[in-house]
Amino acid sequence: MEIIRADQTSEQVIEAVRKFGVRMNRELVVVNDSPGFASSRLGIALGMEAIRMVEQGVAAPEDIDTAMVHGYRHPIGPLRLGDLVGLDVRLAVGDYLCRELGEEQFRPPALLRQMVTEGKLGRKSGEGFYIWTN
Repeated sequence: MEIIRADQTSEQVIEAVRKFGVRMNRELVVVNDSPGFASSRLGIALGMEAIRMVEQGVAAPEDIDTAMVHGYRHPIGPLRLGDLVGLDVRLAVGDYLCRELGEEQFRPPALLRQMVTEGKLGRKSGEGFYIWTN
């Protein structure tokens, strides 16, 4: 659980939220307020690079995901996660971070824009990097 520390956030508020998170049995991290916070920035950067790899023909989506799950012990690969979150959401977050931070690693690849334009949004539309039934 990310606890976002804004300029106005007091230590008492951080501590109260931390105690609440502990009661919920959550792992906690405290990060300073910035576009995308910590987990979204890292996740989007990884997801965009995985999409670029598919776009460039480096590997198939299944192989990229398998490499991350087995090679880095991620619970789910970045492309399957993108399908679950929604590729339209990934596109919007990538555009936002690229605009706000001005960093190219967040720029959505053309393949992602094309898939969203074609209605391939992942699980919610039945097709993304994977075919989804149910």
